Amino acid sequence: MIFDEVAGGYFCIFVNESQDESKKEQMTLILRYVKNDGLLGERFFDIMGVENTSALTLKKEISNILSRFNLLIQNMGCQGYDGASNMRGEWNGLQPLFLKDCPYAYYVHCFAHRLQLALIAAAKDEPNVWQFFSHLSCTVNLVASSPKRLGELKSFHRSEVENMLASGERQFVVESLKKSTNQQIRRQANGVYKVMKSFEFIFVLYLMDNILRIVNTLCQVLQQKTQDILNAMKLVSTTKALIQKLRQDDWDIFLANVVSFCNRHNIAVHDMSSPYEEGTSRRHQQDYITIEHHYHFDIFNSTIDFQLIELEHRFNDGVVELLSLSSTLDPSGNLRSFNVDNICNLAEKFYSQDFTSQDIHALRCQLMHYKLDVVCDPEFHKISTLAELCRELFVTRKFEHYSMIYKLIRLMSTLPVSTATTERAFSSMKHVKIAIRNSMGDEFFANCLSLYLEQDLTLKIDLDSVIDEFESLKTHRAQLC
Repeated sequence: MIFDEVAGGYFCIFVNESQDESKKEQMTLILRYVKNDGLLGERFFDIMGVENTSALTLKKEISNILSRFNLLIQNMGCQGYDGASNMRGEWNGLQPLFLKDCPYAYYVHCFAHRLQLALIAAAKDEPNVWQFFSHLSCTVNLVASSPKRLGELKSFHRSEVENMLASGERQFVVESLKKSTNQQIRRQANGVYKVMKSFEFIFVLYLMDNILRIVNTLCQVLQQKTQDILNAMKLVSTTKALIQKLRQDDWDIFLANVVSFCNRHNIAVHDMSSPYEEGTSRRHQQDYITIEHHYHFDIFNSTIDFQLIELEHRFNDGVVELLSLSSTLDPSGNLRSFNVDNICNLAEKFYSQDFTSQDIHALRCQLMHYKLDVVCDPEFHKISTLAELCRELFVTRKFEHYSMIYKLIRLMSTLPVSTATTERAFSSMKHVKIAIRNSMGDEFFANCLSLYLEQDLTLKIDLDSVIDEFESLKTHRAQLC
């Protein structure tokens, strides 16, 4: 069915590997493509066991699958992987191996993974933030290690717990553990409670909450099944702009919120005008700075700067340039970004194998008509994404008149922003292939996983009944033998 939908057109592959319940390496393959009817599709294609995760092994397995279903590697328009060296390595990774067969199968390092790496790197580079997450990890482990304590937290809604804590009607779980009869738990709880009641902990907690709230919108968009590269690139820019605004304009409001929270919960607040003491020894007279200066510049500004540097580093390469140039085809804003020269340059620079010099000439001629026709058509002004533009050109049959433009838009549409679909496949694998199901044959397992994913992860298929039937068939077969 997927082969019929691809119909000899361009496609993109997403690949990732993970261990299943039986510690066997599994590789999942996802295809992204524009269907015959102009709709963008992103489908789970196959999952297979592999002996190892070397680039050569993965290349061989993927090539075998594509060959089996007559999907030509030459039609691969993009490769989407995570940042592991066996996948993205410039010399020995999976992506250069495919580039030898198809030089325009551009590698896209999953944007969601880039964002994750940027957040992690910034947290590691700033000592106060790294220490905060270390303490937070201890807190979570202390509470989550006991089903009873975890149940106590889950038994109340968040708002109810906050109200009770504020009114003094209810103690926090960690505070109650300070009275535990278990000496080890009591010591751990005392240490965790002391950290949580410190101004430093609350300050960094509020800071990371502000940063992660800004980043969350981009994070959620990058995990969606239907992503638009142009809108995603805009969100990267707006995310950096909002973080920059937090640094430049919001310090006073931020500090006031932290102090207000501490006052409400009886947490000691430093005198911000007092000299800052580093460790146990006061700084030299000429190095005197206030406590506010320390929190403002050494923690607040420093953390945000690290985050901005990482975002700039992670979202600044050749593929980002390709995606940015795609904005010339951006249908949003009444197609105001439309530019004939930029579109021709995009085709010449990144897809010279797909567009000959004659094709470029035809593309330029079509673009001149397209500018007076489609760009000025009010019906197309309602379109906001590249995928919608591709679909509308098919519905209106305009793709027949603008074949070169339609070809370029289809190529752009296959470019992925992230490879979150592969992660969803592995999440589904954990539901389908648990220990009791390891006796299933590989083909039966793949069919179950495919069925599970076809439910769009919103419906639960009754796997238990499937397993019961499977076990009874095994028993019957054994009796026959």
